[in-house]
Amino acid sequence: MSAVLITNIGELTTNVGAEGDPCGTMTDAAVLVVGDRIAWVGPAAEAPDASARFARSTTGGEPHAVEVVDAGGRAVIPGFVDSHTHLVFGGDRAEEFAARMAGQSYAAGGIRTTVAATRAATDDELRHRLSGFVDELHAQGTTTFEVKTGYGLTVADEERLARLAAEVTPEVTFLGAHVVPVEYADRRDDYVDLVAGPMLDAVAPHSRWIDVFCETGAFTPAETERILAAGAARGLGIRVHGNQLGQGDGVRIAVALGAASVDHCTYLSDDDVASLAASDTVATLLPGVEFSTRQPYPDARRLIDAGVTVALASDCNPGSSFTSSMPLMIALAVREMGMTPAEAVWAATAGGARALRRDDVGVIAPGARADLVLLNALTRVHLAYRPGVPLVERVWRGGAELTR
Repeated sequence: MSAVLITNIGELTTNVGAEGDPCGTMTDAAVLVVGDRIAWVGPAAEAPDASARFARSTTGGEPHAVEVVDAGGRAVIPGFVDSHTHLVFGGDRAEEFAARMAGQSYAAGGIRTTVAATRAATDDELRHRLSGFVDELHAQGTTTFEVKTGYGLTVADEERLARLAAEVTPEVTFLGAHVVPVEYADRRDDYVDLVAGPMLDAVAPHSRWIDVFCETGAFTPAETERILAAGAARGLGIRVHGNQLGQGDGVRIAVALGAASVDHCTYLSDDDVASLAASDTVATLLPGVEFSTRQPYPDARRLIDAGVTVALASDCNPGSSFTSSMPLMIALAVREMGMTPAEAVWAATAGGARALRRDDVGVIAPGARADLVLLNALTRVHLAYRPGVPLVERVWRGGAELTR
C-alpha cells in the first residue's frame, strides 16, 4: 500500500471547522496519506513519528516506503467538489455566446441546439469528449464532480448519456426535464409522461439523482413536482434548477421535497431565503452563468448571513457557462457576490460535498478520501487574488497523483 507524506505546508485548509474559521486552517502542517485515505493530519514537527506508525506493513514486514513531498511553505486545500455540470454533449454554441455579447438576451431555448448535436454524436465521440473534460477538471484541482444528462431527451439518448456519465463519476443526475424537445412542442403533457415513466425507468439504473429545470420556458411547478416525485419513488435523490431567470417556485419545491440542493438561486424572495436557512437544502450558486449571460449575480452575502449553506459549482455546459474552472468560480464569488476568500474556498469544497450529501470528500481529515491540491501560492486567498493564473500545482485523488 502506498504512502505519501506532504509536509512543510504553510497553510492547510482542512474544512474541519473551528469557531470563527470554518476552513479549519492549520499552519506549519503535514498530511499523511496511506492508500486512498488520509491517515493523519497535524503539525509538521510531529509528522515523522506519525508516518512511521501508519506506513508499517500490515503483513508484519518492513514499513512501506513513504514518498515525502515538501510543500515548501505553500498552501494545500481539499480537492474541489463541482456539484453541478453538464459534461456529456455534442456540438458547440460559440455563435450563441458571441450573439449574447453583442446584446442578445439569454433564453433556455438554446438547449435544443445542443440536443440536436448530441443526438447526432456517436457514443465514442461523446465518450472521447467527456474524457477530455475530466482531464480538464483534474488539472484545475477538481477531484469530485456531478454530471447531468439532459441533452438527449429521448429514452435511448438519455439512457446512453447517463451510462456514459456513470463511467467517470457516481454522481450522475437524470435531467430529462431540461427543456421540452421540439417534437413535443404541442404535446408537453405527453413529454412529462415520458420523463416520469419510460425515460426514468431507463435512466435510473445509472443515476443517483433527479433534477428538473423549474423555470419559465422550461417546466412549470406542477410538472416539476410530478417528475421529482416519480424520481424519488425510484430511489433517486432530488436536485432542482430554480430561481435563475426570475422569482419562482424552485426553492419552495426543493425545500418541501427535501432536495439536497437548489441550484442558481439568482432571484430569491425573503421567504425563499428563510426557508433555505431553516432546511438542509444547499443553495448552489453558479457564477459562471452570470459571467457568460450578463445576468445579475446571486447575493451570496445575503444567504450566508441568513445561515444558508452555500456551495459553488461551475455549471460547465456549452450554452450558459462553458468553463470547468472552480478557481474562476471562487474569484467571481469574491469579486461579485460578497463572499470572503475563505467562504468561497469552503463553498467550492465542503459546500459542494454537502450539496452531494457526501462526507468523505471536501475535507482533509483522517478517514476522508485523500483528495488534495497543492497550490503554487502561500495562501488560498490567491485563488481570488490572482484570477486566471494557473495556481494548481499538484493534485491527488484517492491518494493517486493526477498532475505533477
